[in-house]
Amino acid sequence: MSAAAIDAGKRRDAEVIGLVALAHGTSHFFHLMLPPLFPWLMADFSLSYTQAGFLMTMFFVVSGIGQALAGFVVDRVGARPVLMFGIGTLAVSGLLLAASTSYAGLLLAATVAGVGNSIFHPADFALLNRRVSSARLGHAFSVHGLTGNLGWAVGSVVMAGVAAASTWRSAALVAALVGFAVLALLVLRRHVLADSESAFVAPAQKAAPGSAGGSLAFLGSGAVWLCFAFFLITTGAFGVLQNYAPAILHNVYALAVPVATLGLTAYLLGSAAGMVVGGFAGARFADSDFVIAPALAVSAVTALLLASGMAPSALVLPLMALIGFGVGLAGPSRDLLVRRAATAQFGATAYGRVYGFVYSGLDVGLALSPLVFGPMLDAGRYTAPLVGVAVLQVAALLLAVTVGSGTRRLHAKGSTAGA
Repeated sequence: MSAAAIDAGKRRDAEVIGLVALAHGTSHFFHLMLPPLFPWLMADFSLSYTQAGFLMTMFFVVSGIGQALAGFVVDRVGARPVLMFGIGTLAVSGLLLAASTSYAGLLLAATVAGVGNSIFHPADFALLNRRVSSARLGHAFSVHGLTGNLGWAVGSVVMAGVAAASTWRSAALVAALVGFAVLALLVLRRHVLADSESAFVAPAQKAAPGSAGGSLAFLGSGAVWLCFAFFLITTGAFGVLQNYAPAILHNVYALAVPVATLGLTAYLLGSAAGMVVGGFAGARFADSDFVIAPALAVSAVTALLLASGMAPSALVLPLMALIGFGVGLAGPSRDLLVRRAATAQFGATAYGRVYGFVYSGLDVGLALSPLVFGPMLDAGRYTAPLVGVAVLQVAALLLAVTVGSGTRRLHAKGSTAGA
């Protein structure tokens, strides 16, 4: 292959990665369209913590159901039109939020946002796996995860900042403008995201022997279900911080509300930094649990320290960043776990439905989290959710170790049988 062809391939990969990562970051921006506005929405609509949290439960219930279904749509019609539909729907949800005059209006905005959010993991990962060279897939996954975390960080700052400087309705309109701007860019560069079979970078991967069984065969894979459970648990922990970190830090450490809100931003920036390091760690260690377990252990211990209420106030934001760093460090290994343990069994044409189902575990965890922890805050138990974060992180690392050790036993058994 000529040097010119190699350079062209690198440029193509870089643009595909950049566009998909931008779309993913936008979806995460909309994850935080509502939570930073809770102080204003609760005051204007007389909402409890549980009612405010239920808005996010609605968002993620709709997203989780839609994500599992969207995978089949991606495999049938292609990822590009589905990706554009998702971005456009998120932008519309911002307009609906700005126009809301009742709790029912807020629920409608959350529901429409959930529909828009539902398509991103199956569409994103289908595009990356089909359009990016195998040698750069690890980099693609790392950038994809990093921009998601940056989207969370930017969303929390922009939404709270605009609401504080103007009104929460102005913040909702800004979110809508972000969505429409990204949609316009994707439409302009739509040829880069073509994902028909003729546009695959490499020939479609054949399904593994014995994997036949129709479009629902992936539901018989233990690896798929274990990945689903792992994601549910880890994002249940994140849901506590996404929805309630400002309230928790304000009440436990008497931080001013603007400073307490920065706690979530610190977590998200720490997570982004961890994601960068995690990309190198995931590439170095074939056994993903060797990265995931110690990273989540750090997060769990740090969460318990914060829950004790004994940390100096000056260390609250750095400790929040440390929790995020551990979770981010585990992120690329998590994504590699899905590719190695699940998708290889079913081939490239099943990427959409496999990723769609597995990553719907993220939405389930985020949907359940407010229902479990919101009532704790309503009862004045502000440290209990932080203990819950630690418990969930420990459960996730134990699950990762179980999956990893089981995989190694299977490999050892296969090696012995072949000796």
